Amino acid sequence: MSPLEPTTPAGRDGLVEVQRDPGRALVAFDYDGTLAPIVDDPALAVPHPDVLRSLGRLAEHVRLVAVVTGRPARVAAEIGGLGTVAGLERLVVMGHYGNERWDAATGSLQTIDAPPGLDRARQELPVLLDSLGLAEAHVEDKGLSVVVHVRRMPDPPQAFARMEQPLRALAEGHHLVAEQGRLAMELRTGGADKGSALGALVEEYAARSVVFTGDDLGDLAAFDEVDRLRAQGLPGLLVCSGSAEVRVVAERADLVVDGPEGVAQFVADLLESLPASRDRLR
Repeated sequence: MSPLEPTTPAGRDGLVEVQRDPGRALVAFDYDGTLAPIVDDPALAVPHPDVLRSLGRLAEHVRLVAVVTGRPARVAAEIGGLGTVAGLERLVVMGHYGNERWDAATGSLQTIDAPPGLDRARQELPVLLDSLGLAEAHVEDKGLSVVVHVRRMPDPPQAFARMEQPLRALAEGHHLVAEQGRLAMELRTGGADKGSALGALVEEYAARSVVFTGDDLGDLAAFDEVDRLRAQGLPGLLVCSGSAEVRVVAERADLVVDGPEGVAQFVADLLESLPASRDRLR
């Protein structure tokens, strides 16, 4: 199946509207598992080599290219090299599920203060993990959140099952949000999610269509927002960067592509399908 063949009527309508009027389209992406592959060390998660070049070209045609991620906004921009790509001078990165914003045009970062409960949970976390026999789990401190990764453990699914409910209880006890990811649990600051972040961008940029591509459970809030906007008459397209680990996202999507490599191909094919781009490529 071509990456430009949505399987749902709503998805086809969304794609047609992006192609008809790309200058009013907002095209947004998750980072990990979407632009960049999932790797054992999050600091080494760099985008697929083809995707940044394609995003830079796409940004010349659409209203806005955005990244909506659970990572700190500036970290995603720096690790991904997002501020160095020709064409992405207007890129916006909504980090920490929308609690941070980084603008490529100015290099400015807007953020919030972490709640007191996060620091208390951070202090209690090592003792809790040790009591669960998970002292060797990788803990990633992201400032406004703390993530426990068990991908490196001998039996990752079993380790995740062992920690899920205790970490949810720890988050609830400190008025935090527990966000499940691929073999990871994140204790994070509340007040925003990827859906509210995406909706705010659609409103700010007066977008007439929206595309969102994601791969994990945290992206479902953005999927919900696109569904809400579609119900109000704004066309949208939902794309899943496919993974055997998270099937529910694929089940919600209008089309599924094969991981970051498939996302890179999707962006290239979308770009080529735009009238102005086709004229340039001839």
